Amino acid sequence: MKNKQDLTERLLSGELVYDGALLKVRRDVVRLPDGREASREYVRHPGAVAVVALFPDGRVLLERQYRHPLAREFLELPAGKLEPGEPHLETAKRELLEETGYAAAEWTRLGLIHVSVGCSDEAIELWLARGLEQRGARPDADEFLETFVVALEEAVAMVRDGRITDAKSVAGLLWMRAFGAS
Repeated sequence: MKNKQDLTERLLSGELVYDGALLKVRRDVVRLPDGREASREYVRHPGAVAVVALFPDGRVLLERQYRHPLAREFLELPAGKLEPGEPHLETAKRELLEETGYAAAEWTRLGLIHVSVGCSDEAIELWLARGLEQRGARPDADEFLETFVVALEEAVAMVRDGRITDAKSVAGLLWMRAFGAS
């Protein structure tokens, strides 16, 4: 790209509008590239991980879970939010074990996605887990889900036909389909 224009918005002031247990909402006043001022409201999120748990035969582990904001069940990859000060890999290991009962011998970072850049700073690191061993699930007290295993190609078909629409799961499954573990 030639002659890139500076599109940076400069923070002038900001305030915390809502301080919840999981999410925080901020309202910032920014200086636009043309000098005018604008207001930006957005959700602050602690960050999260999603795990593509891959079996030696090419099958992947999925979850079925009810999600209140959309009032329906979703098919998803195992995932969860970061605890304060917790490294992403430790979060991935913890969430996989808690939700599914699986521990993995081998971990590979696949990439990072920003799921809704227009209204949230949420970033999700995608991880590949291999060498799976069942050790018994320990879900949180308010977490109800079922796990199941399908071939990667079947999971990709679920993305294609709309059975899987969750952004982190779509990204993780299509990442595996397109790039594998490299």
